[in-house]
Amino acid sequence: MESTRPIRALMRGLDALTVLNLRDGATVSEVAHEIHLPRTTVYRILETLCNTGFVFRDAADDRYRLTILVRGLSEGFEDESWVTQIAKPCIDELCREIVWPVAVATLSGTQMMVRETTDHRTPLAIERYSAGFRLPLLTTATGRAYLAFCPAAQRDSLLDHLARSNQEDDRAARGPRQDLQRMLADIETQGYASATRARRLAEEISLSVPVLAHDQAVAALTVRFIASAMPLKIGIERLLPKLRQCAAKISHSITDSNSDHTVGRGRLDPVESGA
Repeated sequence: MESTRPIRALMRGLDALTVLNLRDGATVSEVAHEIHLPRTTVYRILETLCNTGFVFRDAADDRYRLTILVRGLSEGFEDESWVTQIAKPCIDELCREIVWPVAVATLSGTQMMVRETTDHRTPLAIERYSAGFRLPLLTTATGRAYLAFCPAAQRDSLLDHLARSNQEDDRAARGPRQDLQRMLADIETQGYASATRARRLAEEISLSVPVLAHDQAVAALTVRFIASAMPLKIGIERLLPKLRQCAAKISHSITDSNSDHTVGRGRLDPVESGA
């Protein structure tokens, strides 16, 4: 049977929705840059989404934002219960205490995928990300924390896959393996990973710790803060203990919920197809 050709216009519209979902609104130019299309094409896509009610153009800053109708697209989706029942209340509580954005992410292929985040519930997020946002393993605190605490066999398999990648974020895997192993060993010893990244508005620091269940990493818990407001040393002193307490609370709840490595509908085995 001849395969059905994809509808390019639909694919482009979904790409635009994805960009808006990962940001607190975006201009035509920003969306065009992200999905590699001409501004005129992206303008037509965004205006079409406005006409269908899924997007609106904010007159205050000329940015396009999602409407509540988008939430209806996920009504039939069921996530792993431990994420919504255990992790989400914990990170919401931590965010109320420290105000800085907190997120929990799990392995998805050879990247980390944000499963829950408080970005849209705090005024201190430089850029607001949503569930579904993907992070590279080697250049982010989230990915490094997971790699440092996942089983050795899984870590070696992931690094082998990344070594065959031509992505810039995976470049370190193509270098001497001992350098990576030394970095991950240091992270395991200190119990957390950190990373600093230049953002559009300010430099941002991330601190990440593993979430463990049955002695294996199932997720990474990450807090992000502005470097000019809180240097790394101060962030480690003030935020890291609370981040560790939150991760331990999630870990204990997961372990207590079910002794056979499942919680509700979702498996806690972090190894996915292709990982």
